Amino acid sequence: ETGGNSCSRARKSSHKMSDFLSESNICGQTLLRLVSRGQAIIAELQRLSDHIPGVFQVVRDPKVPLSPDSYQNIIFDFFYLNNVDACESKINSNPRLVELEEEFRDTWMERLERFYQCFEAIYKYIGDLNKILQDIEEGVYIQQTYESILVNVDGKQLMAEGLYLYGVMLLLMDMKIEGSVREKMLVSYLRYKGSGEIANIDVVCRLCRRTGFNPATGRHPPGYPEELFARETVPGKVVEMITGRLRSDDIYLASFNYPAPEHRSTALSAQASMLYILLFFEPNVLHSKTSIMREIVDKHFPDNWVINWYMGYIVDLSVVWAPYKAAKQAIMNTVTQENVFAQNKHYATQILELNKNVQEILREGILTEEYVLDNINAKLLPLLRSCNVTLRWHILHRVCADTKVLRKKIVESTKPSEVLKLLLNTSQLEYVLREMFNSLLAEKKTKWFEAKDDGVAKMNSISDYFGGEGVLSSETKEEQLQTYFADTATNIDEVDYHDSSVAGRKITNMIHALVEVEQFHQVYSNLQVRQFLMDTRALLKKMLRYVNIKREVAITIASVGDLSYAWELIGSFVEDMQARIKKQPKLIIQLRSTFLKLATMLELPLTRIAQAASPDLVSVSQFYSEKLVSFVRKVLDVIPQSMFDTLQTIISITAERIQECPARMARLQLIDYAQLEARYDLSIATHQVSKYTEGILAMEKTLMGVIQIDPHKMLEDGIRKELVRKIARVLHHYLQFVVDKKAQKKGAPKESFSVKLAKLGRGLKGIKDSFEYIQDYVAVYGLRIWQEEFSRIINFNVEQECNKFLKKKII
Repeated sequence: ETGGNSCSRARKSSHKMSDFLSESNICGQTLLRLVSRGQAIIAELQRLSDHIPGVFQVVRDPKVPLSPDSYQNIIFDFFYLNNVDACESKINSNPRLVELEEEFRDTWMERLERFYQCFEAIYKYIGDLNKILQDIEEGVYIQQTYESILVNVDGKQLMAEGLYLYGVMLLLMDMKIEGSVREKMLVSYLRYKGSGEIANIDVVCRLCRRTGFNPATGRHPPGYPEELFARETVPGKVVEMITGRLRSDDIYLASFNYPAPEHRSTALSAQASMLYILLFFEPNVLHSKTSIMREIVDKHFPDNWVINWYMGYIVDLSVVWAPYKAAKQAIMNTVTQENVFAQNKHYATQILELNKNVQEILREGILTEEYVLDNINAKLLPLLRSCNVTLRWHILHRVCADTKVLRKKIVESTKPSEVLKLLLNTSQLEYVLREMFNSLLAEKKTKWFEAKDDGVAKMNSISDYFGGEGVLSSETKEEQLQTYFADTATNIDEVDYHDSSVAGRKITNMIHALVEVEQFHQVYSNLQVRQFLMDTRALLKKMLRYVNIKREVAITIASVGDLSYAWELIGSFVEDMQARIKKQPKLIIQLRSTFLKLATMLELPLTRIAQAASPDLVSVSQFYSEKLVSFVRKVLDVIPQSMFDTLQTIISITAERIQECPARMARLQLIDYAQLEARYDLSIATHQVSKYTEGILAMEKTLMGVIQIDPHKMLEDGIRKELVRKIARVLHHYLQFVVDKKAQKKGAPKESFSVKLAKLGRGLKGIKDSFEYIQDYVAVYGLRIWQEEFSRIINFNVEQECNKFLKKKII
């Protein structure tokens, strides 16, 4: 959470700030490009972690002898570096291992190349960061020093982000790609590429060697992770200055979005995440600087101890800081039972009240343009802030490490369904307000001038009335009133749209003046004039509302609605979401706003990449967008799953209970073939299938990052996936030929191949017929999908059989 939209506000609030990111400022542009590169490396690291070859993840049991055909015979960790001759001799003396070696290299070398480039990119990143710091120290960047950069808003953001992202890379590398796996990959790459071809292999191996951390259990050795952070040193003076700035300043000016004092820890959550990482670069603060740690905890962690350190990766400070004396002492003030129970009681009460308040506002007819413009600052934005702060606290602290007391109390106090309900309601409110404000911003100028012209026309009409002219024509002239209303029309016409503060004061004064002039006898006694005055005041109020529509409101809604902290935890709500969808399929329409809220996570990695105009923008956007779409698919998978569960009932009815009608039959047989009860059950099942698909088909096309979600296409993909699973299950069930020797000895007959195929044919025909039957109710081409997916299953299995005989495996 390193800025997003708050970065743009920060740049508007300082005169010096715009200079630092200008094209002419080499120091600013160099730092910006480095931070942009850091975000791209982190995306690549996460992308590769999803594609680690399984052969490197095998945990070898030394007591079990290896198979001669096992790749484990030719895969080594850093043990190889001290025993090169022995390992190579073992392989070269065995023809089968030589053959395996060639096969392994052909299959995995391309993947190994990409992993090595990622590891090397981390090393080059910290090298380039140190070079920039050295250049600043030596005065290479004219008029730029550490002090001048750290008093500039953009400067201190980029300095902090540059070092923070390096720490994130190290932690993610160790978390996502286990140490033994990294060593095996590097050794394999070294052996196949040759040490002479790899310039930085020694330093990369030193940086990436195993740490002893076990991602599966979370256990780590003493001195972790500061030992990992110290493998490539950073000037201690710089770390101290950056952490000092993070301790004292609101570097992202986030208090603009969260002005309430009780929301301070949420406002500062972005730099709190940075502090957590950067303190590992100076562990002496964690160990012995009691006053500094107390200051950090009192400012950033007074009511929270489970934090998000990067895009949904969370940590419990009471556990991680336990080995550090000063840090442990400071955080213990937050995790006392008295404080935790008080916070839990507050937020448990809040979640019920907020759900009630948001649902009241979301009722049909409440969120009108007039209501929103009158209440956006006084009621709606404070409500959104409270909703998001409460959501954040509940989502993060439901997974705290103390399972016996603290987590138990938090989980028991608030049901997961209430948290999900608040998430859905808040997302819907944010979506409605965001869409409404975007529309108002686009039409603001047009509507303002329309209201102004109408107001001028009405004032001129009243002026004509008191001058004895026009449609309303008065019998007696009132020259003073005529002049007054003519001047008012002129004043309204002269209000400057571009100067909102002055325009607001003038309009407010004119509204008060028109209220006072209505008390005159000549005005008060005429209903038509009073009505014109009332209409003019309404038009002036509209102008006042329109002139106060500012883009900052839309930016605040987006910033406050950030959900990136929950990216790794949102999966715990999938089952509850699916249960709600199954019960009420049209809920998918409301879920769309939740998916859009989740898409705010893209702002964190992409902001700096976009500012630097980096070519990595496309690949990084694609990666995170695919993650978002994958989550949406996972949630909506319940629709095709439920559909196919019901389809099983349809298969049973059509195959076992309903007889096919002959072309000709006796009239007396008609009632037998009608089978009313069976057809009634069939119609109920068919209606259930159509109800499941109704919600997803009613959902609009949605842009998730750079990928557009087409609900119909997503439904079809889900149906294909479930169809493949069902066909594969039937094939697996019937095409097994296990010889039961005991049964044969007893004289039991063997089931022939043709009998099995006949049973298989009946099973597949039942699925196919039922699938064809429901195709019109779910708006898909059933027969085409059946033929394509059945062919794909057969081709895939043939490919896997052929793979055994290929030198370069298909992966």
